[in-house]
Formats: sequence, C-alpha cells, structure tokens
Amino acid sequence: MSTAFEVRVPLLNPNEREAQLAALHVSEGKSISTGDLLCTLETTKSTADVVAERDGYVVGIRAAVGDRVVAGEVFCWLADDLEWEAPAAEEAKSKQAAAGLDLHITEPAMALAEKLGVDLDALPGDAWITEDVVRRYAQRETPLAIPNLEIDSKSIVVYGGGGHAKALIDLIRKLGMFNIVGILDDGLAAENQVMGVPVLGGAELLETLKERGLERAVNAVGGIGDMQSRVRVFERLRQAGFACPALVHPTAFVEESAQLAEGVQVFPHAYIGSDVEIGFGVIVNTAAVVSHDCRLADYANVAPGALLAGGVEIGARALIGMGTTLNLNVTIGAGARVGNSAVVKADVPANGIVRAGAVWPEPKHNG
Repeated sequence: MSTAFEVRVPLLNPNEREAQLAALHVSEGKSISTGDLLCTLETTKSTADVVAERDGYVVGIRAAVGDRVVAGEVFCWLADDLEWEAPAAEEAKSKQAAAGLDLHITEPAMALAEKLGVDLDALPGDAWITEDVVRRYAQRETPLAIPNLEIDSKSIVVYGGGGHAKALIDLIRKLGMFNIVGILDDGLAAENQVMGVPVLGGAELLETLKERGLERAVNAVGGIGDMQSRVRVFERLRQAGFACPALVHPTAFVEESAQLAEGVQVFPHAYIGSDVEIGFGVIVNTAAVVSHDCRLADYANVAPGALLAGGVEIGARALIGMGTTLNLNVTIGAGARVGNSAVVKADVPANGIVRAGAVWPEPKHNG
C-alpha cells in the first residue's frame, strides 16, 4: 500500500508563526532524495530553507511563491509513488471551517481535542494550539482560584508570557509606577513563573480579577507573526473592562508635543519626535526613531532599530522590521509588512510586503 510523509511548515521564530514562501525549488510529481531543497521561507527576522527528510515524490503542494504559510500546516507530502493522492483539504482546516472557528491549531491537536472532549470554542484564538495546550485545557474543569493577591490602585496584570512579556516586565519594574500581580497566558500552566512573576491562569480569570478590583492590564502579545492575535487580546481586555495604560521606558525620549494613545508601548532608547501622533496599542521598540510629524495608526508595530524619517505614515496593523529605513513622507499601508533592514523610498500599498534587505520600490530590469 502506498504511503506518504507529511512535510509541515517549520516554526522559524517562536514569536512569528507566519512566513512567506519566498522560493519553491520543486514541482508537483518531482522525484527527490533526502536532503534535497524543497522551498525557502522568509519571516521578518530570518530566512530558512526546508529540505526533504526522506526520498519520495512531491505530492499535493499547498502554497505558491508569495503566499503566507503558518507553522504546523502541511506544505506537501513525499509519497512512495505517484499513485498516492493527497487529501483534498487538511482535516483540521475543514473541521475548523465547519465549526466557524478561527484557530491556529495543528491536526494532532485537533484530533486530541476531539478525543478528550475539549470544547473548541474554549481554546484561545490568539495562541498557537498544540497538543500540550489542549491537554491543559482538558484539565481545567473550573476556573483556577486566585489566592493571596493584594490588589490596589497600582496593581496591573500582564496578558501573555513570552519574550515580549519579559521585556514589558522589566519596563514596568523600571518605571516603578505599577505592581505586577501576575501573568495571564492561555498556553502556560498556572504553576509556572516568568521572571519571578506567577502565571495565574488564562483568559477565564479576567472577570474574577476585575471583580476583585483590578483595573489595569498590559497586552504582552507582540503579534509579530499574527497581528490579529494582539488585536484580539486588546478587545478581550476592553470587553472585560480593563484599562491599558501607555508605557514609556525611562530611557526613551518623547517630545512634549507628541501624542500617545492608550496601550502604546515605547521601549528603551527609542525616540518619539515633535508633533508625532501614535495610535492605540502601537509598539515602538528598542532604539527605534520616529521623527517629527509621523502618524502611526492603531496596532502598528515598529521593531528595534527602525528609522522613520519625518512625515512618515504607518497604517493600522502594519509591521516595520528591525533596522529598516523609511524615507521622508512615505506611507506604509494598513496591514503591510516591511522586512528587516529594508530601505523604503516610496509608498507601500495596504497588505504589501517588502522583503528583508530589499530596496523599495524594487529596481526594474529591462530585457
């Protein structure tokens, strides 16, 4: 009986589940050997080649060059012979669509959720759902208790326990304005700690914390690979009645004429220039420069070392990679992604992608 080996999209960066298919080195039906190059993937922070782990025929390629792919999804199969047929669609995706869900869940995790009777609606839409996450949710019969928390007017809770959370914990401690009572994370067990801060549980505790008098929260989901996940956390916090204060590291410099909305996070040694307007939930990361008269719309993310010249406009949910240079008065459309070290000399359309290290617009070649 003919069999096939699944080739799945690897996770190149723990904080970035999505990647762009930069190059495809095989075609449907091609015979390949172990170690042969299948494709090249690119995120805002890295580029990586995917190679074959066994011999076989390439069957059922699921993406084309330029497409965005998600870690854990099937990219193709390596079959023993060309008689093997790839499934019409991945089982996990079809079941999610039938249930009307918007989850980032692996097929093994979907199968385990069905086996353990986990309600898919209860799983977080802003986290990468693996089998471990499903097991933890299966063990949560009732919301976890929150013992011995001293909540006062300076108390704040951190939503998210990854790398961005660590940077925010240090920032909050440096400010000295708030006391962190704990971390909420839908993918971490309650017995864990992050930099000495206890994990209390997941989103199911928001209502209980609010009832106990907690008023403030900080969104520690960076959203590099999936900006919508960061937006969903803000929406969840707002619905629960939490305020999200703007946080500015003491070593950052913000001109008096600049305007910062709630939820803004400004990290060490960043500069915010004169008459700048920064919208709700924007991240201006370490050593980034946002020059005079720039306008950053809600949820934009400016990575470390980015340089924005005067009059730059960044659309909502746009991502500006590390070490980029944006020339005077350019506009980056909503949802666009500018890769690391790129130089942008002209407007980028909404949802456009500028590859890492590229010069935009790309030079036209004659002939």
